[in-house]
Amino acid sequence: MKLYGSYTSPFVRHVRIVLLETAQPFEFIETDQAGSSTKSPTQRVPFLEDGNIFLTDSISITKYLREKAGQDYCKSAKELDDLCLVNTVMDTTVNLFFIKRDGVDVTSIPYLQRQAARIQSTLAELNQPVLPSAAPYDDAQLRLACFIGWAKLRNQIDFSAYENLENFYSGALNYQHFVATQPPQR
Repeated sequence: MKLYGSYTSPFVRHVRIVLLETAQPFEFIETDQAGSSTKSPTQRVPFLEDGNIFLTDSISITKYLREKAGQDYCKSAKELDDLCLVNTVMDTTVNLFFIKRDGVDVTSIPYLQRQAARIQSTLAELNQPVLPSAAPYDDAQLRLACFIGWAKLRNQIDFSAYENLENFYSGALNYQHFVATQPPQR
């Protein structure tokens, strides 16, 4: 099994955690934008090759890996909705990060202002429930921890107003598979 990705991607990190949790052997192949644009139709990471299986999205990859290991993936509609909520905020934040990096002033474009507002409203929603302070984590919670870690690494969000999210992330920092997949620090 081959997983293509980057060490800093929160999407890839979630997949790497699932691979560690399920103890499935894999080869990690670091790739960049040029590599992903030639090997994946989505032109992004992660993507996975496992024999004749080729998957191009972290959600389908984590589902595949859980099922291959005989585990459940998103046991309820609520867990799936939570995963989608985290995925939305993560996609939006990553997109704004790259747009800003390209020199665009996101505060001057109404559509991008709405995207920034989406991040804040979604974080407020994610901050509402009581989140676990230690493992085990479901896939929505793993994705949330990966997102928070990436947003902190890239200095994209100040989480000080989100006490539940900060406490949850502090607990995740003690989870061995989360620690093992920590991206290189700049």
